[in-house]
Amino acid sequence: MLHLQHLGMWENGLTGTLPCCLANLTSLQYLDISYNDFPGTLPSCLANLTSLQHLDISYNDFTGTLPWFLANLTSLLYLDISSNNFTGNISLSPLKVLTSIQELRLSNNHFQIPVSLEPFFNHSKLKKFYGDGNEIYEGIESQYLAPKFQLNDISLSNCGYNGSFPKFLYSQHDLQKVYLSDINSKGKFPVWLLNNNTKLETLYLVNNSLSGPLQLPIHPHMSLQELDISINSFHGHIPTEFGAYLPMLQTLNISRNALNGNIPSSFGDMKLLEYLDLSYNLLTGGIPEHLAMGCVSLEVLALSNNSLQGQIFPANFNLKSLSYLQLDNNNFTGKIPDDLSHNKLSGHIPPCLNITTVTVASDYVHYFGRLEKMLLEKEETVEFTTKTRSYSYQGRILSYMSGIDLSNNKLVGVIPYQIGNLVGIHTLNLSHNNLTGPIPSTFSNLKQIESLDLSYNNLIGKIPPQLVELNNLAVFSVAHNNLSGKLPDRIAQFGTFEESSYEGNPFLCGQPLPKSCNAIESQPKDSSIIGEDNDFIDMNVFYISFVVSYIVMLLGIVVVLLINPYWRRRWFYIVELCTTSCYYFVVDHLHK
Repeated sequence: MLHLQHLGMWENGLTGTLPCCLANLTSLQYLDISYNDFPGTLPSCLANLTSLQHLDISYNDFTGTLPWFLANLTSLLYLDISSNNFTGNISLSPLKVLTSIQELRLSNNHFQIPVSLEPFFNHSKLKKFYGDGNEIYEGIESQYLAPKFQLNDISLSNCGYNGSFPKFLYSQHDLQKVYLSDINSKGKFPVWLLNNNTKLETLYLVNNSLSGPLQLPIHPHMSLQELDISINSFHGHIPTEFGAYLPMLQTLNISRNALNGNIPSSFGDMKLLEYLDLSYNLLTGGIPEHLAMGCVSLEVLALSNNSLQGQIFPANFNLKSLSYLQLDNNNFTGKIPDDLSHNKLSGHIPPCLNITTVTVASDYVHYFGRLEKMLLEKEETVEFTTKTRSYSYQGRILSYMSGIDLSNNKLVGVIPYQIGNLVGIHTLNLSHNNLTGPIPSTFSNLKQIESLDLSYNNLIGKIPPQLVELNNLAVFSVAHNNLSGKLPDRIAQFGTFEESSYEGNPFLCGQPLPKSCNAIESQPKDSSIIGEDNDFIDMNVFYISFVVSYIVMLLGIVVVLLINPYWRRRWFYIVELCTTSCYYFVVDHLHK
């Protein structure tokens, strides 16, 4: 044991103080005790582990300032003390002298960290620095000193800063990932970060006080894959050549700014783009055809709360990977390709809906990887509108929430039965349209649905009794249609729905309505529509009865001819006359 070099004890639920016998493991190079419940200050016995290169004590309950005996760990390459309760000013800590460190993680403590990172200017090997969730302060940046390090990754988000953009980053040329969100940093768009760092892959500047117009790098940037500059004060037009200069983007979020003008056609040059959010701006015009044809990898498209108008999508439409579409609160017109709400739409609902998540709004929705991993970064509140009322949902269950809202449009035609194949949706709102025909019985397949609103349409026929199988249904309304017949049995969830769910249908009967089904003497029928669960002519019965009637008629003629000789002679005379006439007609015409 004395020569042990690697010791991992993470995620064991360990409590109490660290055993002092660790001091005997002088050959130890790797120690990981993360994700336990160790409390109190760090024990001094760690000072003997001078061979340590990797130390991870994150996600425990350690408190106090960092003890100076850590200065003895001069071989450390990796140090992670994040998610504890450490305090103190980093400028006065032993971390200043640990110049061998390559990766330093201090996130989610109570440190005070100067935005210049001046205490680490002599750390020439430092490549990755993570300090999220601490307190950043302005500090003093010397005009004569420059850091000896060249960082690859830096993360200083959620730190309560309120000053200018960190100036030391001007000297950095190897940056690959930059996370500087929620620090209220001021200034213009730091296009110099792109010009100086040709390997930059990720740039997050969410929820700052950045302003001015968007700028493009001097040359096309061939490495940037993720750019999120949402919730700032950028204004002006989006540069015309935006897509051509950032062709490798996979995630682009510039929502909640004050950008105006048209969506550049060059967005179609971003062939790898999977996530695009331009919502909550002042954009005008329509969706460029080059975007609809060129962004073949696009899975998430959010353009809501702008002033966009015209045809929703051009005739040429190639967004075959699209799985999340949010276009509400614009001025779109025309026939819809898939899912929208609160626009000026018309046309039929398409029978092949492939949209799985629509019209779900949140202040912070971040996209990581593919759609099935589109998670809310925090436990944020989301509002979903159904039946003109908004319902709030909160918590990480929203990671997998989905729904369809097509309400308040001018949709016509029948409801496609294929909607019943969208078994993962939680909400479906088709209210306030002009839909006709029956309610598809395939809706009974929507086992996850919690809210179903079909009110204010022109639906006919019976309410499918199979809907009582929807055990998660909490909101249900078919009010103000032309439905008829007996209501579903008041069992399971349907025992909780009151008269308001069915009002405005004069030919419905049964509890909880006051009208008894025995009092219904007539029901509306629309012979122009043939659908399921309605009292229309059964076509199989019609064909069978037609053939039987035809055979009975022929047999009747034969029986009459056998019994009555006069009619029999007249029948043969007529047959002979017709045969002779046909013969001479054919001969005369063939001769000519």
